[in-house]
Amino acid sequence: MLEIKHTDSDFEAGCDEAGRGCLAGPVVAAAVILPNDYTNKILNDSKQVSEKKRDLLRIEIEKEAISFGVGILDNKVIDKENISRSSFLAMHAALDQLKTKAEFILVDGNRFIPYHKIPHKCMVKGDALFLNIAAASILAKTYRDQIMFKLHEEFPHYGWSKNKGYPTKLHRDGIRKYGPTKYHRMSFTLLPKQIDIIF
Repeated sequence: MLEIKHTDSDFEAGCDEAGRGCLAGPVVAAAVILPNDYTNKILNDSKQVSEKKRDLLRIEIEKEAISFGVGILDNKVIDKENISRSSFLAMHAALDQLKTKAEFILVDGNRFIPYHKIPHKCMVKGDALFLNIAAASILAKTYRDQIMFKLHEEFPHYGWSKNKGYPTKLHRDGIRKYGPTKYHRMSFTLLPKQIDIIF
């Protein structure tokens, strides 16, 4: 069973992102403040929850949370800033949207750029330990998936409705055949580099 939060603060925000390792599309982050008495038996790291359950959890989280925010940074910002910094800036954008100011920030991962001098703690695999981070992971994942479904309609040759922009064989085959789109991250290695074999 996951703990609700890490501190005794009534307004601890859990933060997580989705799309860090993708070749195309935005990076999306979420921040969620849950009530002190919040319970949920199926809420977990978004990667451990089915798509159907994620969609149901998103509805509940948005209804039950004290406050939540979602930050979206597109591929052009990622190419300019790099993916690591962009992930943190997306988290900052999500925190900006909180109607209730966070008193403490619990971040999934091992690094973070401080936000307005609010104390924070990084927690590796925190989305499998704390409900507020798990809730943020669900929102980040579902919002990003929704974006990739729409982008797939515009560019159907890359399989984004299934791979969400991650580097699958179908996605890379699409890049080989049709080239990159305006949504691809040109600072990423879109195709594996060919190794010259000398006999």
